Amino acid sequence: MTPGDPRTVPEPAVLSGASAPCWVHLVTHDLKDAQRFYSAVLGWTFRPGPLGRDFLMARSGGVPVAGIGAVAAAYQVSVAWMPYFSVRNADVVSARIRERSGTVAVGPLTVGQGRAVLAADRDGASFGVWEWTGRAAGLAPAGNRAHAWLRLRTRDAFDAAIFYGEVLGWASGEPGGCEVAYVKEEVLVRCGGRPLARISSGAVEAAPDPQVRPHWQVQFPVADVETTVLAAERNGGTLMEHRAVQHGSEATLRDPDGGFFTVTDVRGPACEDED
Repeated sequence: MTPGDPRTVPEPAVLSGASAPCWVHLVTHDLKDAQRFYSAVLGWTFRPGPLGRDFLMARSGGVPVAGIGAVAAAYQVSVAWMPYFSVRNADVVSARIRERSGTVAVGPLTVGQGRAVLAADRDGASFGVWEWTGRAAGLAPAGNRAHAWLRLRTRDAFDAAIFYGEVLGWASGEPGGCEVAYVKEEVLVRCGGRPLARISSGAVEAAPDPQVRPHWQVQFPVADVETTVLAAERNGGTLMEHRAVQHGSEATLRDPDGGFFTVTDVRGPACEDED
């Protein structure tokens, strides 16, 4: 049984409604090496994606869970995992980002059955938004689930919550939308009634270590953190931090190309009894 076996990991939250996290994507310089590494560490299989030979769709248990795209090293693009948020109108959201001192780097760009935007918040944390435009377009197909949880490490959780709330429409009261709550000095984001993301204060914007720059941390649920760490190290990855947390443990790893991600055996980014 692989470390990321979908039969044994905690159940992911259902995606529903406006502004829910809907996808995670890795930008890397070596597509074949990334495929080999994540296959060995998380048990993923891969298929060609809709964007050509430099894009792969990662699958777990036959279900798409992430995208991996290659960018030439000459472009000096950072290797990183990035979350995407579902939106109704990418043009409107792009304007909101700019109005609130964020940055729109790419888009809205038509990609397959949707429109994508690559952006950064006003503290520099990168994220994407996705407008579904395909047949029977909706914010999230019925039964679709998140296979990663998110944590934003930033300088000021309250300020970040205001930015994302205004940009994505959190706490708008829209049926099925995301709501926010303040739990133990963090911001907890619930979508469809279940926690999917947290926002934590404390990152230092000018720090040289990418671990402490403002960034969205992608957390993948696994059955056994220790086994996953060993698999990562055997395949060229590096353990950056291994820590005990409430209800389990988590480890931050760096893949061979420098991409940071976290694996965890807790059942969500925040447990229901924490509020």
